[in-house]
Amino acid sequence: MRYSGLKVITEGLFGNKGWKPAWRDPAPKAEYDAVIIGGGGHGLSTAYYLAKNHGITNVAVLEKGYLGGGNVGRNTTIVRANYFLPGNSEFYSHSLKLWEGLEADLNYNVMHSQRGLINLFHSDGQRDAFARRGNAMINQGDDAILLDREGVREHLPYLDFEQTRFPIYGGLLHPRGGSARHDAVAWGYARGADRRGVDLIQNCEVTGIDIENGVVKGVQTTRGAIRAKKVGIVVAGRSSQVAAMAGMRLPIESHVLQAFVTEGLKPVIDHVVSFGMGHFYISQSDKGGLVFGGDLDFYASYAARGNLPMVEHVMEAGMTLMPMIGRAKVLRSWGGIMDMSPDGSPVIDKTHVEGLFLDCGWNYGGFKAVPASGWCMAHLMATGESHEVARKFRLDRFATGHLLDEEGTGSQHNLH
Repeated sequence: MRYSGLKVITEGLFGNKGWKPAWRDPAPKAEYDAVIIGGGGHGLSTAYYLAKNHGITNVAVLEKGYLGGGNVGRNTTIVRANYFLPGNSEFYSHSLKLWEGLEADLNYNVMHSQRGLINLFHSDGQRDAFARRGNAMINQGDDAILLDREGVREHLPYLDFEQTRFPIYGGLLHPRGGSARHDAVAWGYARGADRRGVDLIQNCEVTGIDIENGVVKGVQTTRGAIRAKKVGIVVAGRSSQVAAMAGMRLPIESHVLQAFVTEGLKPVIDHVVSFGMGHFYISQSDKGGLVFGGDLDFYASYAARGNLPMVEHVMEAGMTLMPMIGRAKVLRSWGGIMDMSPDGSPVIDKTHVEGLFLDCGWNYGGFKAVPASGWCMAHLMATGESHEVARKFRLDRFATGHLLDEEGTGSQHNLH
């Protein structure tokens, strides 16, 4: 079924009785050409692009829970391409271009809003660093505008410009940055993959990976064994656990990242805003809620919930930046399990097992990378070669020392 404005009006006039399920609920087959472990944004986009770009449709996505129930639905929905280092810059630039055509491609409203992203800076040193980053973004073909204090005030008049502890010197505006509806992204890719023949199998947990003579043969699941010529591990914060089934020990730690949303308010925040002197970022959803987050909880965990000290830290940062936020009531919070790599950059690569592929280590960058991650992972699985924008996301860089440390914080997982 193709969605359109006319279809919405027609269904409204006749009791909404003509809608069909967005995707099938098939039983798993005994064998597939490719199996994707993980039914989140990255796994679903990988399956979609395998079918769309490479004509590989005998594909199954195996999800232990329900589609989109993991990190793709547990984030602050920010989309941006303001990276600095070669390797990251071209990848996220490619991802943003895919975002800009995604709704037309999927025939699905993912509520992509290019409202602009402003990173604030609070010192001369930060200004210089953001000027350099902005120039790198422009050289990559993306957009960046360096704002002085009054330029920021023109865009964000509600900030506290009188504070002396963290004075606002200016900001870097990324006009094409913005946000999207996280659930809709998962649903759009699921529907698109299903329409191209991919089997989306929910409530099907992978319990083992079958390997013979160094070649992957399939997976064991709670719904039986499934043979496959190729297997992709795309499970975010569970990457280390699933990779261990293939005898791998990944350089990945799993940490909790909390996010929060307030009651619905009248429109007040037009952009995505990032605080330069505290890890705090905020935007306003289409329903009016203020969506914001901060740092990791700084201890390794697989729990999709956080602790109260970090809640306090995030609220303090918000109050420092915009005291008005103290009048809003927080409705709910949640935690995503972040797959943190030592250098803060991801992995899209083959493994030592023939036919077994890995997509992990997304740190804070997972949601914005959903389209390009799937595009590049599908290319790798279909051709056996890394896509040109993901060639630096090799697993062996942690052995060779060719790291992509975007923030320059060193090889400590929870600092990225």
